[in-house]
Amino acid sequence: MKEQLEVIRKSALESVVGTKAASELEAIRVKYLGKKGELTGLLKQMGGLSAELRPVMGQMANEVRANLESAIEAQSAILEHKAMEARLEGEALDVTIPGKKLRMGHKHPMYSVLDEIKDIFIGMGFEILDGPEIELADYNFTKLNTPGDHPAREWSDTFYLTEDSNVLLRTQTSNMQIRAMETRDLPIRVMSPGRVYRKDEVDATHSPMFHQIEGIVVDKGITMGDLKGTLNAVIRKIYGEHTVTRFRPHHFPFTEPSCEMDIQCHKCGGVGCSTCKGEGWIEVLGAGMVHPKVLRNCGIDPEVYSGFAFGMGLERLALGQYKISDMRLIFENDVRFLEQF
Repeated sequence: MKEQLEVIRKSALESVVGTKAASELEAIRVKYLGKKGELTGLLKQMGGLSAELRPVMGQMANEVRANLESAIEAQSAILEHKAMEARLEGEALDVTIPGKKLRMGHKHPMYSVLDEIKDIFIGMGFEILDGPEIELADYNFTKLNTPGDHPAREWSDTFYLTEDSNVLLRTQTSNMQIRAMETRDLPIRVMSPGRVYRKDEVDATHSPMFHQIEGIVVDKGITMGDLKGTLNAVIRKIYGEHTVTRFRPHHFPFTEPSCEMDIQCHKCGGVGCSTCKGEGWIEVLGAGMVHPKVLRNCGIDPEVYSGFAFGMGLERLALGQYKISDMRLIFENDVRFLEQF
């Protein structure tokens, strides 16, 4: 048995020293010291030895076990150290490598125009309101004096979310005019920018999703002159004092009388081009005096109060501000284009 113990000791220690992975080391431990290992199997034969040899062989077997456990522990520490060195080398940061230049972004040109418009209206005493993009037809149409058979309420023009046509993606931010008149004390001066949705075909001046700026003023003695003076002041603040504008009669169910406001085309100077579709003018907003029925729908007496309302497309304002010929350029997010502004 002595010779067998020496063979196990020599073979096991040589195997331990040659290991290169923790898994190999564990396999050696199981081979020699496991429940079915070689040393364990040899110890089971101790019962067949004489009383004199049994303690001697037992002491020798314990020494072999201790030697093997010590060698495995030492080799395990060596392997862990090597693994740590390899990890540190692999994850080392080379501080001599040139750093990457950080590119600072900037505000999107459309939102630069929006911030400018907000500043203009705030300076004129307006309050900025935000509202829901998913809206009830009652606020988007009915209370704005838009009858049920109006073309704007057709499924071909509006993104409805329920089959009964009661919930939709708002087609205008005029919904906030109703909410303002229902919840705020008079007089009212509010402006509400936000995303709106219509089933428009995409072209140089149209998109199924765009941004609109709606505003309303309600007070005693408000006239069409206040409307024209306010809107001319805003447009000239944006485009310059010499901007040419015109007002055309129009029809909106929520205003009476109603009008549309155009600016002379920034690209062709009124001669006619693809941007203005040969007309020389670009429509920027619709407006009018708040319809008496709309005031009554919100609990306001039209015999005492009057007001004007307007709605303008933010993208079209940005086109004119930055002399951009196609609205699609704003939404395509081509960094080469956006970096110019």
